[in-house]
Amino acid sequence: MATPPSLTLGTLVLGGENQTSVIAVTDTIFLSQDVSNVYLVTSPAGDVLINTGTVAGARRHQDFFRPVRQGPLTHIILTQGHPDHFGGLSALKETGTVVVAQRNLARVRGYMNALKPFYGRRTQKLWGPILGEGHGLANPEDPKPNQVVDHHLAFTVGTRQFELLATPGGETLDSLVVWLPQERTVFTGNLLGPVYLHMPNLYTLRGDKIRSVVQFLEDVEKVRSLEPELLITGHGEPVRGAARIQEDLIRLRDGVRHVYDATIAGMNAGIDLFTLMNDITLPPELALGEGHGKVSWAVRAIWEEHAGWFRFESTTEIYGVPPRAVAGDILDLAGGPDSLAARAQHLVDRGQALKALHLVDISLAAQPDHRASLRAKQGALAALLAACEGNNLSETMWLKAELAATQERWESQ
Repeated sequence: MATPPSLTLGTLVLGGENQTSVIAVTDTIFLSQDVSNVYLVTSPAGDVLINTGTVAGARRHQDFFRPVRQGPLTHIILTQGHPDHFGGLSALKETGTVVVAQRNLARVRGYMNALKPFYGRRTQKLWGPILGEGHGLANPEDPKPNQVVDHHLAFTVGTRQFELLATPGGETLDSLVVWLPQERTVFTGNLLGPVYLHMPNLYTLRGDKIRSVVQFLEDVEKVRSLEPELLITGHGEPVRGAARIQEDLIRLRDGVRHVYDATIAGMNAGIDLFTLMNDITLPPELALGEGHGKVSWAVRAIWEEHAGWFRFESTTEIYGVPPRAVAGDILDLAGGPDSLAARAQHLVDRGQALKALHLVDISLAAQPDHRASLRAKQGALAALLAACEGNNLSETMWLKAELAATQERWESQ
C-alpha cells in the first residue's frame, strides 16, 4: 500500500511563485498555480475557466493562459466560495461569460461576510506568516453567478460536454465538482481536501461550519462512481489512471469511515471525547496523511456534529463562567504563581508539555505577565512544536504564533 503524499499544504499554496509559464495538464487543459489552482479548458468553440484564484494572481493567470486560448471565455465555474477560488473573477471575466456556482454560494458568502473580522483575525494568525500581510487573503467582491447548480447541471461548449455536480460535503457547503465525461476527467476542487489523500479537515482551526462526515462520504462515492481516469484537485498535481484513482478514493472513503464508525461506537459505549481523540487511529492499510486535518480533530468534529458542545461532564458547561474565573482561587490554594509555574516547568522537563500548558493557563489567567509562567509556557510550546515536526500546517502555525507571542510578552517584562 502506497504511503500518503508528503507534500505539505504550505508548499502547495506557494507553488505559483515558481511558475514561469502555463502548465499543460492535457492538450486541452491548462494550469496556472495560485493559493488555489486555476484551470483553463480550451476548445475552438470557446474556453472554460475553473476557478479564478486570488485577486493578486489574476493578471498572472491572464498572461499564462493567453498563448493557449482558442476561443471566447464562455463560462467560469467556481468550485467553492472561498476567496482564493474566486478572487480573480472580476479581472478574468469577459463580456458574455456565464459565471456558474453551486446554489449554496450565497449562504456561504453570507456567513463568512457576517464574521469577516472574526475569521480575518484567525486567518491572519495562522496564514499570515506564510502568505504575508494581505497576500492571497484579500476579500474581493462577492461573485454574482448567472447560473446556479442545485444538484446537477449539464451544458456543452461546441462538442465538449460539462457536467456540474453539487457536493455539499466538501470544504464548504457550496462545493462543486466538474465532470468531463468524454475525457473521463473530474475536477474536484477542495472536496477531497487541499492536500490529496490526507485526512479531511471536518473542522478547521481558523473556524468554519463543521462539515458533515456523512455527506463527505456520500460525495466521495459520487466522484468514485464516475470512474474518472484523470482527477484534478484544487491544489497539487493531477492524479492519473483509473485504477489508481479508484484505489485512492476507496482508501480515503474507508479511512474516514473507520474514524466515523469508531467515534460513534465509542460514544455509544460511554467513552469520553478526549479518550476517543487519543485512542482512535487508522490501521496501516488505511493510512492517510495529516497535513491539513488530523484523525483526532476528525473525532472531535464527528462528536460535535452529532452531540453538540455539551459533553455531560460538568454543570459549568451550560453556564457562561469560564474556568479562568477561578484561576485566582487555584493560585491561592497552590501557594501562588511561582509554585504553579515551578510545577509546570517540572512537567515540561518530564515531557508532559500539554499538562504544563493547563497549569500555566491558570497562572497566566490570574497574572498575565508572570515571568516564570511565561517561561514554562515557552518551553511547553517549543516541545509541542518539535514533536509535531511541521507535519500539520495549521497545528504548526498555531504553535509558532503562540510561541512568538509568549516570547514577546516575556521579553517585554
